[in-house]
Amino acid sequence: MVALSMVLVFLLALSRGESELDIKISSPQETTEWGDPGLSLPGSCQPAPSCQKCILSHPSCAWCKQLNFTASGEAEVRRCALREELLARGCPPEELEEPRGRQEVLQDKPLSQGTRGEGATQLAPQRVRVTLRPGEPQQLRVRFLRAEGYPVDLYYLMDLSYSMKDDLERVRQLGHALLVRLQEVTHSVRIGFGSFVDKMVLPFVSTVPSKLRHPCPTRLERCQPPFSFHHVLPLTRDAKAFEREVGRQSVSGNLDSPEGGFDAILQAALCQEQIGWRNVSRLLVFTSDDTFHTAGDGKLGGIFMPSDGHCHLDSNGLYSRSPEFDYPSVGQVAQALSAANIQPIFAVTGATLPVYQELSKLIPKSVVGELSEDSSNVVQLIMDAYNSLSSTVTLEHERSLLPPGVHISYDSQCGGPEKKQDEAGDRGQCNHVGINQTVNFLVTLQATHCLPEPHLLRFRARGFSEELTVELHTLCDCNCSDTQLQAPHCSDGKGHLQCGVCSCVPGHLGRLCECSEAELSSWDLESGCRAPNGTGPLCSGRGRCQCGRCTCSGQSSGRLCECDDASCERHEGILCGGFGRCQCGVCHCHANRTGRACECSGDTDNCVSHDGGLCSGHGYCNCNRCQCSDGYYGALCGQCSGCKTPCERHRDCAECGALGTGPLAVNCSLACAHANVTLALAPTLDDGWCKERTHDNQLFFFLAEDEAGGRVTLRVRPPQKGSDHTQIIVLGCVGGIVVVGLGLVLAYRLSVEIYDRREYSRFEKEQQQLQWKQDNNPLYKSAITTTVNPCFQEAEGAPL
Repeated sequence: MVALSMVLVFLLALSRGESELDIKISSPQETTEWGDPGLSLPGSCQPAPSCQKCILSHPSCAWCKQLNFTASGEAEVRRCALREELLARGCPPEELEEPRGRQEVLQDKPLSQGTRGEGATQLAPQRVRVTLRPGEPQQLRVRFLRAEGYPVDLYYLMDLSYSMKDDLERVRQLGHALLVRLQEVTHSVRIGFGSFVDKMVLPFVSTVPSKLRHPCPTRLERCQPPFSFHHVLPLTRDAKAFEREVGRQSVSGNLDSPEGGFDAILQAALCQEQIGWRNVSRLLVFTSDDTFHTAGDGKLGGIFMPSDGHCHLDSNGLYSRSPEFDYPSVGQVAQALSAANIQPIFAVTGATLPVYQELSKLIPKSVVGELSEDSSNVVQLIMDAYNSLSSTVTLEHERSLLPPGVHISYDSQCGGPEKKQDEAGDRGQCNHVGINQTVNFLVTLQATHCLPEPHLLRFRARGFSEELTVELHTLCDCNCSDTQLQAPHCSDGKGHLQCGVCSCVPGHLGRLCECSEAELSSWDLESGCRAPNGTGPLCSGRGRCQCGRCTCSGQSSGRLCECDDASCERHEGILCGGFGRCQCGVCHCHANRTGRACECSGDTDNCVSHDGGLCSGHGYCNCNRCQCSDGYYGALCGQCSGCKTPCERHRDCAECGALGTGPLAVNCSLACAHANVTLALAPTLDDGWCKERTHDNQLFFFLAEDEAGGRVTLRVRPPQKGSDHTQIIVLGCVGGIVVVGLGLVLAYRLSVEIYDRREYSRFEKEQQQLQWKQDNNPLYKSAITTTVNPCFQEAEGAPL
């Protein structure tokens, strides 16, 4: 008995400790996540022991802080539910704690053109404070106005390998023409110049001293030593300075075909102070007639150290540490250009155009143009690329500042037929945006868990200098106004009140802290937690016994937790079908809903047949579905196994009314008084026409059209009369078969005759050509054998 008492005391103390822990505010670092941040389904909110845990459990949850809201024995977790459910259970609207995310615009300068593009405001708002409740999305509208004459900085980066000799002559005269064309679209433009060849190590460049001094094929040509990247002219408005500095340049040479263009692009993006970039539209024109080296190629020359991503230009504008660092990767180049807000224009020859087109797909907001062999079209190419880039508005966020668990998606409203929905976390984009045109982007922000501290997010339109700063906060606690230490509601100060729930001081426990630990040794406390017969588990096995009263768990309620508000029937996996409230195992359905799981709708729109009746008069409507009488079937009970089709029902009336024949010919006027029969001599037949035969097996067609009052109109096409061609058809078929058979026999005999004649002719020809020449035939042997007797002597002068 003593051991049992100690166990009971331990369990009650443990339950008191758990109750106190449930009431305490969780730390800001507590994380609650969902598999799908956008999930918000009816009935998805689950009970929680405190207001903070309630609002973190799901964005659809609300908390009722009304005192004594839960019934006797009902767990405090029942305070957490959907707003509609809490209101239905009697919680006043002013006692609901349902914090929602919000946004506050801190700076919103109106969109303006400025003066000749200077001082224009193209992006609004400029600063916003957004507070997110985890799981609840917030949508922010961002506006962009394309201003006229927005300032431009253009840096011309040229390949000076020997194959670009002809192009250099054109570029020397480029400065004035390029400035004139750019000044047509903006009054503030600056241009600069840089060049590149390749790393000065083998096998990229010949390290023979004479070749380092003069790498060109012939010594009569003007040629400069090879270099990796040379920053020649900072950005300037002086076209003459551009032409003067470019005029001093000469080609160089290297060994392999790919060039060191990536080194040059990276240094031009990183060395912003040396280049002289302003906070305006930045264009980098990259011209070359060959491909590029990328990360890993430096190992061929014994360079293993990756590019460090820093500026390394010396006082002469040369990339001094090129032999120490490997070529940058495509990702490094894309990241550096994006961070510096530089838009590259790749002007390359036709042979390398496909390579740079694939590269452009990996570098956001870059364009590729085909350069003529002598760069004569470079000015027009730059203007076309500039117009394409400036008319494309791409809104994106700085990904390095995005905290984990925050998701961003974009909805682009471009003001025309084009409306592009981008994937979450990508970007918003509008193409072909005209000057003075305003486009909108709906930016949706959603957090999956609480952030330990506020975060700053930056949004910008790529290629433009303005930014939108978003102060991101998360809402992870309730702002209950009833917080009270040693509240009288909690048994005259034996606990602290917060959000309608008591947190007991040490030594007390219970829903209102009404029980002290000294009373725990009384065995009479258990009697209040059992059924009158004293059998069965405490609190029906659905709760804990505290201070002689049951504290129910989960969705259980009642004095002994005998009611389970989660045991109702489900429809399509949802408790009470989502159209009712479960109370003590029984669904209390909403209006116009019936059934044990509220699965039946009181509507009858799905049971109305074509004539306006319910279920065609052969059944009744139950749960908005027809329940057909015996013998009838179909969605509207319009079919039966022994019923005639409309064609079968009206065939006799159509025949007697139009043709005067058939079973009803004698009393047609009486039997078919409901039918109005008309003749249609040349109607257009379709699937609605009935096809039947008369008593003499003639085919006729008719169309039945129902009218009001049970009458029907029958449009009949009479059978077409004509002579009987049966005998002619039979004789024709027989004659045709005979003719075809004779033809086949004659054809066979003719083919045999021709074959025989050809064979006989060939035989005669071979016979004529056969001539036996015995003398010349070494195989010929005569059939006569001559034998000579050596002893034979013919008698001389033999008598006659």
